[in-house]
Amino acid sequence: MKEPRPPESQTIRADLDHKRAKRRRAVAAVWATLAGALLLAGVLVGVWLWRLALADLPKVPDAEALWGLNQPPSIQFLDIEGRPIGWRGPGRGEVQRLSDLPAYVPKAFLAAEDRRFYSHFGVDPVGVARAAWTDLRSGRVIEGGSTITQQVARTLFLSPEQTLRRKVQEAALAAIIERRIPKDDILRLYLNRTYFGAGAYGIEAAAETYFGKPARELTLAEAALLAALPKAPSRLDPTNDFQAALARSRLVLDQMRDQGWISAQEKAQAAATPPKLAPDDPAEAAFGYVLDFAAPRARELAPQAGPVLVVRLSVDSRLQQTAAEAIRQVVQQNAGRGATQGALVALGSGGAIRALVGGVDHRDSAFNRAVQARRQPGSAFKPFVYATALEAGLTPETLRTDRPVSFGKWSPRNAGGGYAGRVTLADALARSINTVSAQVTHEIGPERVASLARRFGLSDIPPQPNLSLALGAYETNLLELVEGYQVFQQDGRRSLPYLIEAVSTPDGRAVYRRAPAAPAQVYPEVLNGQMVRMMQAVIERGTGRRAAFGRPAAGKTGTNQDNRDAWFVGFTPDLAAGVWIGNDRARPMRDVGGGDLAAETWRRFMTAAHEKLPVRTFDDLPADDPAQTERAAFYRDLADEFARAARQPDFVEAQP
Repeated sequence: MKEPRPPESQTIRADLDHKRAKRRRAVAAVWATLAGALLLAGVLVGVWLWRLALADLPKVPDAEALWGLNQPPSIQFLDIEGRPIGWRGPGRGEVQRLSDLPAYVPKAFLAAEDRRFYSHFGVDPVGVARAAWTDLRSGRVIEGGSTITQQVARTLFLSPEQTLRRKVQEAALAAIIERRIPKDDILRLYLNRTYFGAGAYGIEAAAETYFGKPARELTLAEAALLAALPKAPSRLDPTNDFQAALARSRLVLDQMRDQGWISAQEKAQAAATPPKLAPDDPAEAAFGYVLDFAAPRARELAPQAGPVLVVRLSVDSRLQQTAAEAIRQVVQQNAGRGATQGALVALGSGGAIRALVGGVDHRDSAFNRAVQARRQPGSAFKPFVYATALEAGLTPETLRTDRPVSFGKWSPRNAGGGYAGRVTLADALARSINTVSAQVTHEIGPERVASLARRFGLSDIPPQPNLSLALGAYETNLLELVEGYQVFQQDGRRSLPYLIEAVSTPDGRAVYRRAPAAPAQVYPEVLNGQMVRMMQAVIERGTGRRAAFGRPAAGKTGTNQDNRDAWFVGFTPDLAAGVWIGNDRARPMRDVGGGDLAAETWRRFMTAAHEKLPVRTFDDLPADDPAQTERAAFYRDLADEFARAARQPDFVEAQP
């Protein structure tokens, strides 16, 4: 008996189902093939990218060598006694061991950056996944997945660019570092090389910069705040945005509590007593101009010495601070008279710069008015005029007439408006008589005066100066002017000013040491003695009486047109120093001249500078040379006769 046949509709349906299943299997096979191909291609591309990323992977040296890698250039400066006075470039303190620090200091950084530090192999997959999930939920990047080891690898070997290739290299280097170095040493390296903002590299420099204390004295609140900074050192710099840094530090405290590293009471106490930032470093105000001036020169002297230098300067810390305070006080007390800035330079024997102040406060203005500003010295230039006159044969007793005179279209006038008649050159210098200085310069020639001034160190005098040079109508800087006056102090011998005594590496290896240099004789000793006596008279009975401070001293005042600049430059047997008072816009000041504020500032500084020094005199100046005196008398008579009988056509008496 035959089986009954299924209905035709069922047959058709079964056939269709079979065909659909077959197509699905075919599509699935195609997708599986494509997926396999894509997976294989992805693996191959991944391998290629991995090999490409690691092709130039930096070589990781041994543990000891890691400390010297990629250190940013910086210079530590010491004074003449070897005491630290400041940094230029990134500041770093002494390398700290973990055992030197309170236990909560490294734990604060682990809480902020890498809580699983002691359990991963350099890369933390759990931390990466947690950071990715946190960022995904927030819709923005708020947590990174880099471990402390990866950050060390980035700091030592890689650029800060955010690329996949750099991340691959960072991970590979972190794994290598973990195999080479114990965990504690990696953490120590991190703490001592991390950038904390404000030019501070390392935990010690950061503690000193922000709190004015060594890292071993940090409180829990201070440690948490420092641990908050490496994430964004510029944005979170507490000197710029203290509240933002404080808010993140409290997150660090929360993490420390969650990990059980601090108690609830410790957390509450730290949160309730936020840290106080240290006041601005007063040393920057006192030493800033000196360090700016010395830094490029130090690099020139030691170009191959490595990124970190230790430089010993010729500066005397006490004199530098005294000079900075003298300028600050005098300017602040007289700002109502239009004096808003000042500068001071002091040279010890052989040209050693003992103090250099370029302004009232380096923190407000880094422009160095002692070396960068060029101003007219006015009558402070006159000693070079009279030194040239003595060299030409005149003497301090040579007579000239203070009277109205004109040289072509130029008619110099005295500051007080009156005229003294017949005076000696010594008296003309002491009283700063303009007409006599102009007459003398006309007689001996401004080119001859310029030549002597260049010999003394004033480099920028025009090659063909006019007669206004007699009154200092050209521009120079304070350092050069003091250098020129030191020739008088050193019996006619010139020394080049210098600031750097020695350069070494942090481990004490000497790189540069200044060789002693004998000063060059640029002016006759006998004539120099006469000039010193003439310049002593300026302080004893002339325009510089306010500079007197009870010791033998010589110098000269200077005030240019409309009282725009006030100068006093002078010296004792121990020290040569100069002061400038003025303002950056070269505006006229009210009743401010070289004989008052500048001389008073000079006296204030020199009084303090000589406190512990025995009194020395100029008694050992060479005696006058009779032959020189005889030649000078002959030249004086000849010049007087010439002036009476054969007056130059461009030299006529001005009408009263």
